Amino acid sequence: MSCSDDFISKNPPSDLNSEGFYKTETDMNQAVLSAYANLRSLYNQTYVRLGEIRSDNTTYSWLSGNPANEKGIDEFSSPLLPENNFLASCWDDSYKTILRCNIVIGRIENIEFKSEVLKAQYTAEARFLRALIYFYLNRIFGGYGVNGELLGAIKVDREITQTEAYDMGRVSLQEMYDLIIQDLKYAESNLPESYGSTDIGRVTKGGATALLGKVYMTMAGYPLNKGEEYYKLAIDQFKSVIGNSRYSLVPTYKDLFEVSNKNTSESLFEVQYKKGTQGGATGSPWNNNFAPRFSDKEVVLVGDKGGENSPTQDMSNAYEVGDPRKYVSMRDGWTNAKTGAWENEKYVCKYYDVSTSGSDNDNNWIELRLADIYLLYAEALVRTNGDKQTAIDYVNKIRERARNTLGDPDITPAADLLRDYTLSDFSTSNDLLLAIEKERRVELAFENHRWFDLVRTGRAKDVMTAEQKFDGYSDFTWSDDALAYPIPMTVMQSNPGKIIQNKGYTQL
Repeated sequence: MSCSDDFISKNPPSDLNSEGFYKTETDMNQAVLSAYANLRSLYNQTYVRLGEIRSDNTTYSWLSGNPANEKGIDEFSSPLLPENNFLASCWDDSYKTILRCNIVIGRIENIEFKSEVLKAQYTAEARFLRALIYFYLNRIFGGYGVNGELLGAIKVDREITQTEAYDMGRVSLQEMYDLIIQDLKYAESNLPESYGSTDIGRVTKGGATALLGKVYMTMAGYPLNKGEEYYKLAIDQFKSVIGNSRYSLVPTYKDLFEVSNKNTSESLFEVQYKKGTQGGATGSPWNNNFAPRFSDKEVVLVGDKGGENSPTQDMSNAYEVGDPRKYVSMRDGWTNAKTGAWENEKYVCKYYDVSTSGSDNDNNWIELRLADIYLLYAEALVRTNGDKQTAIDYVNKIRERARNTLGDPDITPAADLLRDYTLSDFSTSNDLLLAIEKERRVELAFENHRWFDLVRTGRAKDVMTAEQKFDGYSDFTWSDDALAYPIPMTVMQSNPGKIIQNKGYTQL
């Protein structure tokens, strides 16, 4: 009874809740790192399922029973039910990350820093991460609603109460991209060019510049269709990255994916992983997840095998015979050690490592790299009727690096393998655009770019119709509704009538 109200209202030291924790410069650094850490739950499997497996690049080599969740994504099953738990995981984990970013952005102003530059940097990192997540959310869920409007995700740009959350609906896709652009411009202005060794992996100015260019490229295409003006905005961003001497292509394609070779000169932003922590909490799973389900040590030495993200036959065919990038990225099968039989089961080998146990590997996920920017720059030049020779030069830089890579020792490549292109190889701009599209496919294979490229360029219908029929789905019928995923059922149920569903799905 003698204790004051002030004394009994204090949080115990062991209870680091949001009211008692965000008080110092050190606290805010931990808050920023917490936002980075939450990326792992999104990149581990979610984005790959909704992007790469949705495309003509990959499929599942093994599925137990008749799983509607996987088939709905991979085979364009109609309807793709909003109850799909992969959609719910994507939505929930994305907004958890956005919440962590909003905590930093909203609370940092009231905290005293020794350096205002560092304070702005932490804010910029949080705003970059928020922009990155919203970029994914709006490419995955953004589309025409059942009300005919072009809608994005739910805009949460500050900390909100539970009551406020139940009163929020989707906003226009343009409004969502406006927020993404604002965040990235702030990040570009306030992030450093580089870090000391203890902070390697945090996003730099170059990462923000590159992502903003990709955002402009996406806005130029479907569904906003802003066209030439935005392709030119993208070109300006890409020039800034290309002209930065800090970035260069690594000597060989294989160098990019060596597990000991993280955060190279080609990297603009990587999601950081580290194996060996308790329960494998910070390790990456792809080497195990992508391995054939019934293989043993022929493919991975330790841990699980998931049979996910298996290359399609069309993906295998996309490589020129002897292209070293194929040998680095995938295999067409494996030899069964017990029977000696060849198992015609394709798998991704790009993320090879030896797990500590289960699915605990050391590979980072390269979200942004210079080769991606070279090819987008080339595409944007062609789409704006710019210098086609310069566009071809940047494609050739990618092909030259591939030629310098050791490929399959059992294949003798043709003498003119991956030869440099010339202007005379292309009679029309569209021919050149298709060549750039193909180069992006093989250069960036299994890095989760393909589906989003097909959507923004308006090529999804033609490509996916051909792929589905190639795979034996002769009765496949395309619907433009497939260009956007449905808003998850759990989200719709949280606020019936307020949250507008995408076209082609049922409005609650």
